[in-house]
Amino acid sequence: MEESAKITELLASMQTASKDGDMDSRATSPGPGAQETGKMEDYKHVTRSRPRTFPYTRYLPYEVESEAEKQRDLNEILKNLYISVEAGDFGVAAVHWTRELRSWLGLKFDPTKEQRIRLVKLYYELALSPGVEIAAVEKFSSTFDVLLKRKHYLRRGIDLTLDWRPLFRELKVFVIPSESGMVQTQHVKRNYRTLAKMCSFAQLYFDPGEIPAILEEVLPYFTTSFTEGAYVVAGLLNLLFPTSPPPVGKDELLPHHYLPTLFHLWSLVNRSKVFDTTFLDLFSRLARDHAVAPQTSFAENGIYTQEQSSTIFTAILKLLEIPVGQATSSYSSTLDTAAGLAVYLERDSKKHPVAHHIARWIIMSLSPAGLDKPKSIMTNLEGLIQAVETFFHPSNSGGWTRTLSQLVYYLCDFFVMRWNREKSGEMEIPEDRKLDDATKRRFVLCLREVVFMGIYAKSGLAMDYSLSSLQSLAYLEPSLILPGALQRIYPSMQGLVEVHRTTSSLRALQALAKILVRTKGFRCHVTTLLGLAIPGIDANDLDKTLYTLSFIQAVSYNIPFQDMTEGRDDISGNMLAMEWITSEVTRMEQEGVDVKLDYQEGLTDHDEELILRSSTACFAEFLSSFLGKVFTLVENLPDAARARTGSPEENVINTLPATFLPLLASLSPDLYDVALNKIADFVEKHVIHQARDAMAFICSAMTKIHPQKALKRLIPVLIGAVRTEIEENGAASTRNTGNEVLPRDRGLIWNLSMLSMGVVHVGDAILQHKQEIFDIAMFMQQKCKGTPTLHVSNFSHHILLSLTGTYTVDWRLYEEEITSRGVGPHDWGATPDPQKLNIKWHVPRKEECQFALKLLKAQGNIALRQLKELIMENSAIKRDGVGKEWSDEISRNLMLIRLLLSGVSVLFDSKDVGNATPEESDHSDTEMPVGDRVTVDSEAESEDDATLMIPNEVKPTFRYPTGYVLDEDEQLYEDLHDFRREVGKTLHEVHQYLVINQEDDVACFGPLYSAYRSWFIDVGMERSAKVLDRNARLFAADIHPYKLSGLRKQYPRPLLVRRALLYHLQRLRHNSYSRPMTDMAKQLLLDLAESAVSSYTEVRRHAQSAGESAFKAIIDSRTFVIPTLLTAFEKGVKEADFPRIKGAMYSLLFSTLTRTIARDWRYAPSVIKAYLAASTADKPSIQRLYSTATISIMDIGRPLERMAILDKGIVQLIAPNEDVQLKIERKRGILIRKRGLIERKKAILSEELVDMARKSHWKQASRSAAIVISLGMRFENVASENMIDLVTRGAIDDHPGLRGLYCGAFTALLSLVEFRAVAGHSYEDYLLNKPHLQAKIKVKVQRDDPRWTDQFLASFAKPEAEYYVDHDHPGWLVWSETMPAYKADPESDLEYDETENKVRTQIGSILDRNWFSATFNYMKQEPRDSSADRFHVSGSMLLAYTFELMYAGLTKAKLSDIKEEVIKVFGDGADKHEHRVIAEILGGLLTSTVDKTMAYRTEIWNYVFPIVQKIFSDGLSPENVSYWTTFLHLVLQGKDPRRCWPIIDWLASFRLDMESNAAFKDSSKIRLLQQCVSDMGWHFQLDKPIVDDFIKHIDHPYKGVREAMGQSLATLYSTRYHESYEDVPTLIKTQKEASSLGTRPYEPTSEFTRTIHDVFERIEKWRRERTPGQQTPSPYTSGSKTVLLWLDASLASYECTAYTKFFPSIFLEQLLHMMDVKEDQELQGLAYHVFRHIPNIPHRSGEDSELIEALIRIGRSSPLWHQRLRVLINIQVIYFRRLFLISCQHQHDLFYCAANMLEDNQLEVRLGASSTISGMIRCSPAALRSHFVDTLSSRFTKMLVDSPLPKKPKKSVSATGTGTSTPTPEHMKLVVTRHAAVLGLGALVQAFPYSSPPPKWIPAVLATLASKANNDPGMVGKSVKSILSDFKKTRQDTWQIDLKVKPAHAFVTR
Repeated sequence: MEESAKITELLASMQTASKDGDMDSRATSPGPGAQETGKMEDYKHVTRSRPRTFPYTRYLPYEVESEAEKQRDLNEILKNLYISVEAGDFGVAAVHWTRELRSWLGLKFDPTKEQRIRLVKLYYELALSPGVEIAAVEKFSSTFDVLLKRKHYLRRGIDLTLDWRPLFRELKVFVIPSESGMVQTQHVKRNYRTLAKMCSFAQLYFDPGEIPAILEEVLPYFTTSFTEGAYVVAGLLNLLFPTSPPPVGKDELLPHHYLPTLFHLWSLVNRSKVFDTTFLDLFSRLARDHAVAPQTSFAENGIYTQEQSSTIFTAILKLLEIPVGQATSSYSSTLDTAAGLAVYLERDSKKHPVAHHIARWIIMSLSPAGLDKPKSIMTNLEGLIQAVETFFHPSNSGGWTRTLSQLVYYLCDFFVMRWNREKSGEMEIPEDRKLDDATKRRFVLCLREVVFMGIYAKSGLAMDYSLSSLQSLAYLEPSLILPGALQRIYPSMQGLVEVHRTTSSLRALQALAKILVRTKGFRCHVTTLLGLAIPGIDANDLDKTLYTLSFIQAVSYNIPFQDMTEGRDDISGNMLAMEWITSEVTRMEQEGVDVKLDYQEGLTDHDEELILRSSTACFAEFLSSFLGKVFTLVENLPDAARARTGSPEENVINTLPATFLPLLASLSPDLYDVALNKIADFVEKHVIHQARDAMAFICSAMTKIHPQKALKRLIPVLIGAVRTEIEENGAASTRNTGNEVLPRDRGLIWNLSMLSMGVVHVGDAILQHKQEIFDIAMFMQQKCKGTPTLHVSNFSHHILLSLTGTYTVDWRLYEEEITSRGVGPHDWGATPDPQKLNIKWHVPRKEECQFALKLLKAQGNIALRQLKELIMENSAIKRDGVGKEWSDEISRNLMLIRLLLSGVSVLFDSKDVGNATPEESDHSDTEMPVGDRVTVDSEAESEDDATLMIPNEVKPTFRYPTGYVLDEDEQLYEDLHDFRREVGKTLHEVHQYLVINQEDDVACFGPLYSAYRSWFIDVGMERSAKVLDRNARLFAADIHPYKLSGLRKQYPRPLLVRRALLYHLQRLRHNSYSRPMTDMAKQLLLDLAESAVSSYTEVRRHAQSAGESAFKAIIDSRTFVIPTLLTAFEKGVKEADFPRIKGAMYSLLFSTLTRTIARDWRYAPSVIKAYLAASTADKPSIQRLYSTATISIMDIGRPLERMAILDKGIVQLIAPNEDVQLKIERKRGILIRKRGLIERKKAILSEELVDMARKSHWKQASRSAAIVISLGMRFENVASENMIDLVTRGAIDDHPGLRGLYCGAFTALLSLVEFRAVAGHSYEDYLLNKPHLQAKIKVKVQRDDPRWTDQFLASFAKPEAEYYVDHDHPGWLVWSETMPAYKADPESDLEYDETENKVRTQIGSILDRNWFSATFNYMKQEPRDSSADRFHVSGSMLLAYTFELMYAGLTKAKLSDIKEEVIKVFGDGADKHEHRVIAEILGGLLTSTVDKTMAYRTEIWNYVFPIVQKIFSDGLSPENVSYWTTFLHLVLQGKDPRRCWPIIDWLASFRLDMESNAAFKDSSKIRLLQQCVSDMGWHFQLDKPIVDDFIKHIDHPYKGVREAMGQSLATLYSTRYHESYEDVPTLIKTQKEASSLGTRPYEPTSEFTRTIHDVFERIEKWRRERTPGQQTPSPYTSGSKTVLLWLDASLASYECTAYTKFFPSIFLEQLLHMMDVKEDQELQGLAYHVFRHIPNIPHRSGEDSELIEALIRIGRSSPLWHQRLRVLINIQVIYFRRLFLISCQHQHDLFYCAANMLEDNQLEVRLGASSTISGMIRCSPAALRSHFVDTLSSRFTKMLVDSPLPKKPKKSVSATGTGTSTPTPEHMKLVVTRHAAVLGLGALVQAFPYSSPPPKWIPAVLATLASKANNDPGMVGKSVKSILSDFKKTRQDTWQIDLKVKPAHAFVTR
């Protein structure tokens, strides 16, 4: 303690001493890049690198706290946080002060940079510190994320550098458990998603200088031999690799140095979607972070080379998963399932979609340098979009639609962000890399067409993405987007095309509104578009109505609705605008989608202004039409279903106020008067019940804009109507049942709703009508009954809200100075400066508060008096149980009280509310509440209870000014709070009365507990109405259209004003914190607790809900009510009172009380006992609750924080200046005592439950046992003797459920002993994952010896070993200095201390022969569930632990006993379950021998192996083979082959016998051998004889053997590959020198090449020997199937590139031959399947030439038409897949090959060639596409013209008189030529199925087809008709538009 105090004092003195000094050393090391900035910031005073856009506090209408006060509060938070952390109180105090810090930050307060840096480091440490409670870790890590949420808070490398190692240490626990020391139990593990999220924030601040260290640490784990290793390394690199640029001069850290290595790693796992996604993510972040670094070279492909860029684009094409012809997926369906634990490292694909990575990589690699380069990023992007263009069309939707639309959205979003940040200087990027206008223009042109297609998508999500993209593109280049948009929108709005296009057009208009009104020329269209939109308001199409309203809202926020022709002589109405618009629309119709509207050059500013002013003359007409349409809409609105269902009606009703507010605010005064009169007249003359809410919202909007004018017009009318309805029509004169509104009451409710909503938030204008309002409010309260009373009370509520609230009353579009000078055209779309607003607020004046109090007391006192009278015995209204009038009156008054309280909630001061009144002050709040109710164990001492009662030293939140208007000493303040106290008393009295006299009157309890909730939480603000949440949600929806990446708060003025209001509400919410408990609060809490266990379900629900709200508002309220609920629970169990039990269980175990109970062990034991006693309740609903609550109960018993390992230096960063050591010591002492006491109580309870488990019914016993496990197992003492006895004997319990539970507990107990021993009996080492394994050693690697790897591998081929290498990864990719290994003959096993030995001895004393006999017999039983019929690894592990005890001589049973029992349980081996149990027993025996002495291992193997050998030889059957395969996996996986030498040696010695007819026996042995090879990986070195034997017998006659052989060959060859570089620098150097993609992996060895050639030579020989048409199997068919199975498995795997060199020369022709064997369909199917793999196998650039040439050769010259046709399938796929890698020459060759094949004699080939050409043209880049279209159209047209059909003679009858003739060869050749020409031209047309209008050359082609070949007989004419009809069919949507492009005759189809 003394030393710690000195350190604190020293640090404090340093802090004081260095006030004016350089603070770098205190905050953080400057890191790379600090010197180059040339300036260092003053961290002690600077809070932000960038000032806030919006000055939140400046706009508030009251004085706010000073910076000094904010800092004082922050220092107080940090001091308390420091005390909590130092004392070790993480779970409560540190979390509380973290919450306080988050709340402080949430108020837009900024810590200084120094404080932020220290907090980041502290929370990084806390979130990753071993031993901290998991719940607390979640809070700490999320706070870490919040502190780094924006990149501009701290500059990386300058302000902050973080260490990657703590994160790596935690990630290792998940993904490399064998290396992290031990597989910990779950409670020590963190949430992997939390760690991954932390990585995404921390990674930015990892030092790039650590790249070599990270690679040294991570790369040695890479191995494809055990594929999980490769995935783990890729995932770790993605999460941890620093992507920041290194300091200048550190060239070895630049990307070009290590990128070839990363590309090489990528190429090691081919055909994996996970790998592609992972590396794209990494590469995209590298591109982003290095784009700004001048030291990193940057060219047309960004920081990447052309080769790397093309490879990435090829991967992008694969990731889009576009279907091509008959191709299968580029990805293997099974490969990614081998990722194993690496799934923990994958980012959430919903939050981080692959389209996001692709777009980031492309946009951050763009630069002007690539504009004129052929293989640049820009060119490739254009090629990519053009290749997939047709897949954007609505008619061509599928699984790819979402990804494509997402991709375009993110491309636009990233481009806009980069453009804006570059322009603002926020993104400091070298000048030559900045995006310029030419780049921007080309980017927009690239995406324009696909975005226009996307806005008509069938998928709602795709349409949303496309509309956002449209907005971004229009923002970048309005002149390129708006003409095309308007050209499409005008016909839609005029109703010329399909309805769905109108909807899309309206949505597009909403997205473009802001840009339209700002852009010269285009803004003149706005008023016309508004007029065209009005018909969209239609009650029959509510979705269209919604979009129309949204468009009008968007326009209203941006332009003033003001006639700007007034006072102008040069403009006459709107004639000028009408003429101009008409001419422009005509021009658009004529020019079509290519229309160019260049208003910048073609329209002078003066003319444009005149047209714009002229267009505003029709605003009055628009307003009149709009209101008329809205009135028609509300008249015809269907009845909305229940509220908040998301129905279209409800959406429209909610959208109306959102549209009317900005619209009415933007109206000129005279137009506002028009609107006011129309709306007032409509309200006065109509009563439309279903439109009540809609019209009320409109009235509310009207009164908010001009309160005085609107209220003056509406209030007299509405008040008069209300009085008339009540007095003359008898409205609300009687009660009514249900919620249905009586026809008689509808007029009243209509007028009352308008009045009620009309007075909300209208400021002090209400005072001008206060007497009328007061009178009508009192009049209605006296007269009304039934349903209208809710609206009457609501009216009072709204008046109070208006009078007492502080809120904005400013909806103006422009500032006063702009309005006063007159709004002109230049103000259209103007964006206000957020720093220069003058906001009008309503702040309650004294007069308003007095009126509010007058109304409150007048109505409130009457309601309170009536309530008191109603609960008197002599009540005027009788409670006879027949009528419900008494209940109605109670409910009405309670509802009024609730709404009155809520209405003045902002005037309630939490300081007064939380203080005891003079009458209450006699009872101290610090006493234990209701002591007689506390249920604690009888053994508990009073001192213990006192320790447990010590409260957490948690102070209330800091208060900040919120404009509170009352003084504490004024009468108004006193009266207000007296009224609240009176309400509390009355509520309690009503509750008591109802519980005693009217318990069954459920209808009264709902309003009562709603009033309770308001009484508790509506203090300081109306929290019950969730005002802040609602406003925040509406605000977020309204600003969404204005959010553009890279811009901040460019919102219309009304939205900026609302942001100020939202901030005020945030401050109110901050101040409405928990307050101390008063006697009144205690009484009401007890009332709620009492009703929470009521007999009536609805009463319970209401009370529990109100209680949950109350707990949040009152400090210590949870501990206060627990005793009451617990007593009720115990009583309910005792009396079998089921409703009471359910109420208590819900309240205690399914609410926030559960966490309190878990921490408060005065109550926990009693709760657990009552819970267990409830198991006897004979009611299904309680049993379901009981089962669900088990997890919560088990959590209560979990161990508390014992130790947390923190870096003290980092904690000291936030140490305060004052000495707080005494506080820390005191707090720590209390915590230690408290924790010790709780653990003692847990131990006592555990013992009780153990006894209970022994004696009670199995159902109760099973729950007791489950709880005991969490209560009784602890690291320090493992478990009590009683518990050990229970679980050990329970493992052989008769009851299967209990037995399973005890077996799990027994295994957990033994594994805890094991963990304890492995950790060296130290809890600290246990937390730090520091294993103490006697057998584990570090072996020095002879990296310098070139023969080292060969010798290392050769050692696995013989049984003798100096040490065992169990891990697969050492040396596979790269060697480290040392590798982990294990002694072959360890002298000693784990060392156990006294505690562990005591446990082991006790367990051993129980494990006699009977125990094992019973265990074996139970294991042998047939499982009740067929899914459980499998080898149970858990059973083997349990036995392994017991056999270890037997080895130590601690068990009564000996090995000889086990051997005898094994013989007995196995019997004759006829039953499959006998095999299962023997496999599990032998698996356990062998597992127990690991790290034991050689002698013991030999003894066990000598016993086990003969049994296994016998079974493997003769005992396997289809029923039991799966058990033995799993047995083999258990014994072999993750182990050195030499550990299991007998089995491996025996399996490897297997040889095939062609004479044998035991097919299953042979195939089973091969499968077991394959399992062995899979588990051993590259360590398996006995492969050569096996491979030779398999190759020799590939023509085996039995299918099962062939299948096993084929897959085993694939496995054997895939595990032979390894790289084994000397070290990481050598790996990096080799890859860099090889190429920018690194070395090519999986190069086939000469031996492998020889094998392939040999195999296929034999197959060819057999093919020639086989008799054509032979039906029986032959060596050719058998051998081919074996090879195909081998190839299928290999080509679907990561090593598929090893086979690419054999494709052209060997595989292609052989596969085609195999597909021609019609007699064997299995062979044909397999061959076709493998054949389709070929184009999906990745080739590097230039490696595909031979394959392409072979395909062309076969296509041109193969004599078999089937082969020619099949080759076409792969030609198209290869062309598409390799679009970015294929050479120009090969592109031409493939095209011309397909074109020549159109003249094939076989019809099928010609049709295939036609579709291939069509597909290839479709996916070609535009330039190439144009070239081929020109060339081929000329060629095919010439062919058609040059080959006319000879004219038929008029009379030509054959000699036989049949009228037919045999065609001559010349005639056939002519028909084929003409058909080729027709198909060729058709292919060109069909390559553009969705282009609208079609390309200009198409009409001529269609005309040629129609005129030259339409009348041909047979297939030629048929093909022409098909082409013409398909052309029209794909253009149904756009046919009318397409017709206008060219003369209609060119398009006519017949």
